[in-house]
Amino acid sequence: MNSDHRTSSWLFESQLAPHVDALMLHLHNCRYASNTINNYLAGLTHFARWIHQCNIDVKGIDETLIDRFLDGHLPCCNCEKPVFHDRKDLHAALGHLLVQLRANAVIADPSIGLTPVDEELRRFDDHMNHVRGLAPKTRKHYLAIIRRLLFGQFADQPVEIGAFKPDDIRRFVASQSEACKVSASISAPISALRGYFRYRATLGDRVHHLIGVTSFPANWQQASLPRALNNNEIERLLAALLYNGKAVLRTAAIVHCALDLGLRSSEVAHLGLDDIDWEAATVTLRRTKGRRGDVMPLPGATGQAIADYLKFERPSTSNRAVFVRNVAPRDQPIGPDLIRKSIRQAYARAGLPYTRSHLLRHTMASRLLAGGSSLKEVADVLRHRSLNTTLVYAKLDSRNLAEVAMPWPGSAS
Repeated sequence: MNSDHRTSSWLFESQLAPHVDALMLHLHNCRYASNTINNYLAGLTHFARWIHQCNIDVKGIDETLIDRFLDGHLPCCNCEKPVFHDRKDLHAALGHLLVQLRANAVIADPSIGLTPVDEELRRFDDHMNHVRGLAPKTRKHYLAIIRRLLFGQFADQPVEIGAFKPDDIRRFVASQSEACKVSASISAPISALRGYFRYRATLGDRVHHLIGVTSFPANWQQASLPRALNNNEIERLLAALLYNGKAVLRTAAIVHCALDLGLRSSEVAHLGLDDIDWEAATVTLRRTKGRRGDVMPLPGATGQAIADYLKFERPSTSNRAVFVRNVAPRDQPIGPDLIRKSIRQAYARAGLPYTRSHLLRHTMASRLLAGGSSLKEVADVLRHRSLNTTLVYAKLDSRNLAEVAMPWPGSAS
């Protein structure tokens, strides 16, 4: 790939020119490699030529336009050579461009819509956030579902909740069900619909007939045993943490946090350096699913694994997160997805046929019960708000179950 392709002067004469310097500074601050930055600039050059040919103003750039460029133009591109065609790098470069344009108020934030549906969604989001206290990820998922419902019914017209009929909701639920890989997945759209209609009920709308048609499918939560690693599998997993490769110490610390503390993936990702009290051997969880702070004892093996990662592998950074990215954008904490990926890779190296990171949380609960802990103690360690959530582990408590088991009919007492 020649240099003219990668850093075309044409970009600095296009309508994107006023934003190129700020974008390059952002990429340098995130410690992207020079080769990556050059590829991104080459991709922006291609995009700048395309919007010029289509007579599109910078203020018209958004996710929809970028999808049109990547999915419509790129596969049949006949632009004058040389042009950059790598879709992955183009998508990444244009994502950074959107961030810069919005940071400088050149284009509107997508959450600030102009249609009545956008206004309705904003109010519903405020309700979910300030009244119900739902997590950002849950709110985002619910908003996407309700957006489909409202846009399909009203498009860009005012939202009239009274226009909905029970059959409209039944058809919408059926359409969502077709997209679900398993029947239990429809519970999320049902929850979103019920939450939205209850919100409308607080405004005085008569929506009880709509809530009535949003029934959850049968889901026998206590029907199966929670899967957990046995002692042999735990030993294999821990032994597999000792390998030669990248991020070995980070993976070991992550696995110990999940296995020894029972932390969720998001809780591991949100751990901060200031959350660990090394002298008291405790760790404070601040961003939990229950939205409350919890202080837990820090087991020796977990503390050692974290300390080894901090001393010997963690990149130099000003970020106060425990686990940070090894690649650009650097100086940023890793997310829950990478936590889950690290645990899946640990399973694979151990030769275990598992994929779910939550399995380690189940394993911790099983080990506590086997050691003589009560269900209440397990609930406290797992930070369950309700003891009912912990009852599923009662089926793993073979010690207490044996004491209450009745003789099998026909057998000797």
